[in-house]
Amino acid sequence: MIQFLKLAELSAEAREKLLRRAEKDIRDLFPLAQEVIDRVAREGDAAVVDYARRFDAKNFEVSMLRATPEDFAQARAALEPEVIAAIEAAHENIQRFHEHQMPEPMWFTEVQPGIMAGEKVTPVTSAGLYVPRGKGAFPSVMLMLATPARVAGVPRVIVVTPPTPEGKADAASLVAAEICGVDEVYVVGGMQAIAALAYGTETIPKVAKLIGPGSSYVSAAKRLLYGTVDVGLPAGPSESIILTDETADARLAALDLLVEAEHGPESAAILVTHSEEVARQALEILPSYIAELPEWRRAFVNNVLSNYGGIVLTNSLDESIQFVNDYAPEHLEVLTSEPFVTLGKLKNAGEILLGHYTPIPTANYCLGLNAILPTGGFARSFSSVSVWDFLKRTGVGYLSAEGYQRLQGITATLADYEDFPAHAMAIRKRNQILGI
Repeated sequence: MIQFLKLAELSAEAREKLLRRAEKDIRDLFPLAQEVIDRVAREGDAAVVDYARRFDAKNFEVSMLRATPEDFAQARAALEPEVIAAIEAAHENIQRFHEHQMPEPMWFTEVQPGIMAGEKVTPVTSAGLYVPRGKGAFPSVMLMLATPARVAGVPRVIVVTPPTPEGKADAASLVAAEICGVDEVYVVGGMQAIAALAYGTETIPKVAKLIGPGSSYVSAAKRLLYGTVDVGLPAGPSESIILTDETADARLAALDLLVEAEHGPESAAILVTHSEEVARQALEILPSYIAELPEWRRAFVNNVLSNYGGIVLTNSLDESIQFVNDYAPEHLEVLTSEPFVTLGKLKNAGEILLGHYTPIPTANYCLGLNAILPTGGFARSFSSVSVWDFLKRTGVGYLSAEGYQRLQGITATLADYEDFPAHAMAIRKRNQILGI
C-alpha cells in the first residue's frame, strides 16, 4: 500500500520517522560491524575470504581477490558494444564536468604589505573506492568515483567491489574502471571490504581515504572507522524527493518517484506537493507503473512506498519547500512552474534537478554531475563527491621583514593573553637575535 500522508496531520513521532528513513536502523548493525572490523584487522586476507564465502561466493579463494588482466579482457568481450559506448559517453561528460572543478595548484594573496598567505593543493596519496553490486550492477558508480579521483591526480586509485556468485567482479564495472584508467580492482564487498581498506591485508592495500555508497552494513562499518581512516561523505541507501506544484504533470511525477525506490528496500522516495489533484492523480497512476516492473524491483518499490516513502500532501508550496529543507534529500527533482524561482528557496539537497526534462536518471548516469551524494539528512552539511574529495589544501605563508614587523607585536600580545610563554618567547628572542 502506497503511503498517502497529510503533513499537517502527522504526529511528531510519525514526522520524525519519515525524516529519519532507514538510517534509524544503522545502530543495530554496530556490534556486527565491529566484529567484522576487528577480525579483518587481526586476520587479514583469511577473514576477508571467509566472509566472501559466507555472503557472496561459496568457492571464493585468496587468488580471486584481485581482478586480473584476463578478467578485464573477458569483461569487455562480454558486454554489448552499445553498453560500452554508453559508458564511454557518460565518462566523457562526467570527466568534463570534474575537470572544470579543478582549482589552481597554488595561490597567494597579499593580506597586507609583506604578509603573504595562500594554499597549496595536492591529491591524497591513495584512495579506496567502494563500488556496490547488491541486486544489480553499477558501472555508473564506478564512473562517478573513479573519474574525479583520476582528474584530481590521485597516484594510487584502488577499487573494491563485491563478487558475483562465481567470484568475479561485475563485467560492466570492470570496463568502466578500465575506461577511467583504473586497473587495481579487488573483488570484495560489504563490511569486510571497508575494514580491509582501513587496515590493509596481505593483498589489499591500506588507503588514505575511502569513499563510496553502500548498504546500511557498509554505512555502519564506515561510521565505526571514522577517525581510523577518512571515510568520506555518508552515502547510504538511495533517496529522493519529487517536489511539485499544481502545474506538474502527475504522470511524470509518478514515474520519477519510482526511480530511487527501485534501488532496494531501504531506499526512500517521496512525492511532496500542495496540490491534492496532483497527489491523487499520481496515486492512481502508480499501481499501473509499478505493475510494469520486474517482480523483484516491484517488491522493492512496494516496500519503499509503504515504509520510507509515498506521497506527502502539504498546504502550500512554501510548506513543501520547508519540508524538503528539513529532509535534506540525496536527489531532489523540482517540477514547478518556475523551477529557478523555487531553486532560490532550496537550501538542503545533494543535487537539485530542474524541470520536466531533467529526470533523476540523467544525472545518475550521464548529465555530468556527480551522483554520489550525501544521504540520511547529511545533505545539510555534506556535498556531492567531487575532485575536492581527493584533494587536500595546505596553508602556505610568507612574511618579509616588513610583514614580520607588522605582526610581531600582535602575536606576542595574544600569546601572553593565552598564557603560552614559548609562543611569546619565539617572538621576543627572535627580535633580539634579528636586532629588531
